[in-house]
Amino acid sequence: MTIEFNDVLPYPLEDYPHGNDSVWKNKFHLNFPKKVVLNASSGKGKTTFVNTLYGIRKDYNGAIKLDGKDISGLSLDEWIELRKNKLSVVFQDLQLFPELTVWENLILKNDLTQHQSEERIREMLHTLGIGDKEYMLCRKLSLGQQQRVAIIRALLQPFELLLMDEPFSHLDEGNAATALKLIVEETNKNNGGFILTTLGSYHGYEYEEELTL
Repeated sequence: MTIEFNDVLPYPLEDYPHGNDSVWKNKFHLNFPKKVVLNASSGKGKTTFVNTLYGIRKDYNGAIKLDGKDISGLSLDEWIELRKNKLSVVFQDLQLFPELTVWENLILKNDLTQHQSEERIREMLHTLGIGDKEYMLCRKLSLGQQQRVAIIRALLQPFELLLMDEPFSHLDEGNAATALKLIVEETNKNNGGFILTTLGSYHGYEYEEELTL
């Protein structure tokens, strides 16, 4: 997958100064698979970047292209296909179903994709230290536990690019490192790449490219 940004500037960020190395108001492209970190302080537009690239936000100037196609012209069916087979995401606000159990949140996704076996899903739960939370309602989990559920859910589909918006903000470094190891493993299985946004911590990983805002 190839991503191109051509002078992209979200409307809410028009009054902010943007440097020559920022992804905003400049030109850049990324060729995947590769592991990318987007490092920026709060308020610079990390969530806006993820939501715009995923097609949720459309309030911007400039052009964004995925594999040569301007995303502003994609049809609903094309977005459905992209999000089913090429783009996966871990949202900052997680977007879990709070009244469903951990297992129900996960199996709901996997039933649509048939991407992982139930045994593998349980392995991932245990790897991330929440194997005993399988039948707990998501609203009763801590934010860190909910983040780990959201990470696993994002890995229950094929993807060429995994977008993650501060996925470890409620995890200590040990749990973050374990989660990142699982993410890298599953990303490699998909022959894909990822973009991970962060406030500054690299979680002990050497990324292939770094973006700034």
